[in-house]
Amino acid sequence: MLLRLFVAFNLLLLSLYACNANYKLSIKKIKDSQSIQYNSLSIPIENNQRIIYTHSIPNAVVIKYDPFLNLYLVKEKHPFVYPFKFNTTLHLNTALVNDKSAKEGKFIKNQIGLNSLAKYSTTIDPPSIVLNSCATLEGIQTDKGIIQKEYLKRFISTKTLKYSDIGIRVKDEKGFVIVNASDPFMTNNPFKRGDCIVAFDNKKIKTASTLMKKILFSKIGSKHKVKVKRNLKFYTYNVVSQQRYGGGYLSDTFLEQKGIYFDTKLRITRLSEKFKSYGLKVGDKLMQVNAVAVNNQEQLRLYIENFKDYSSLLFERNKFQFFVNIK
Repeated sequence: MLLRLFVAFNLLLLSLYACNANYKLSIKKIKDSQSIQYNSLSIPIENNQRIIYTHSIPNAVVIKYDPFLNLYLVKEKHPFVYPFKFNTTLHLNTALVNDKSAKEGKFIKNQIGLNSLAKYSTTIDPPSIVLNSCATLEGIQTDKGIIQKEYLKRFISTKTLKYSDIGIRVKDEKGFVIVNASDPFMTNNPFKRGDCIVAFDNKKIKTASTLMKKILFSKIGSKHKVKVKRNLKFYTYNVVSQQRYGGGYLSDTFLEQKGIYFDTKLRITRLSEKFKSYGLKVGDKLMQVNAVAVNNQEQLRLYIENFKDYSSLLFERNKFQFFVNIK
């Protein structure tokens, strides 16, 4: 009898959490599950695990870590009875929800790869969770924007936390997908800034978000056919995906594959052993690329594309300036 009452009570709670349009029970679920802790998200999911979004290493048993999106998957000591699940089929209303309030809205821009997170029509102080009216996950709101469910699902399901790259960064422009940066260090990279991506693996490309998911989620070493429009002419290139080294919460200047990482002010934050022998140190500030002054990562990507035989980088350390040439 007691067992039946226990089961009935839990089923009642489950039904209360499900599909409530005013989101009061979603707020309660976030509170009950302790999904928001200080300035971090700690969302219980299936299999006794939590997705944690944080800028510091969590005090937990870490299963895996995605440095591009600051995501951790950890082992949960005491699992939540009704963990958050991902919406896979239903088209429902959504809201930004934290442990105090909820604001209904919709996505106004989808996530474009690692560098441009999704945007929502309403605002609420992060961290928060994008839930639908059945309290299933649509995304998580960070200080940079919203990481959408496709990226969260891949993070949970993949064994190797690596992304693929074919040497381009793209944007949506007047209904077309345009290359806005091309990696000069990637071997046999055929793409140029301004190329319009028409098709990927013989399928028409309409949005930058769709293209970047196809690229990033593909297997490293896989072969792809990319059709582009350049100066009113069409070209089709056969490319092989390579490993992605920068983006998201890591710097993305194309120098990452060489082993040099920067902060937003172009100070070196991480350095491979190879470039320590060049005399570089963590903290050195990049001033110029190929004789052009740069102030941010976007400018660095732009001017480093002038790379031919090598790129000339001017660094400053304690008011002393010096050049490093990178092949």
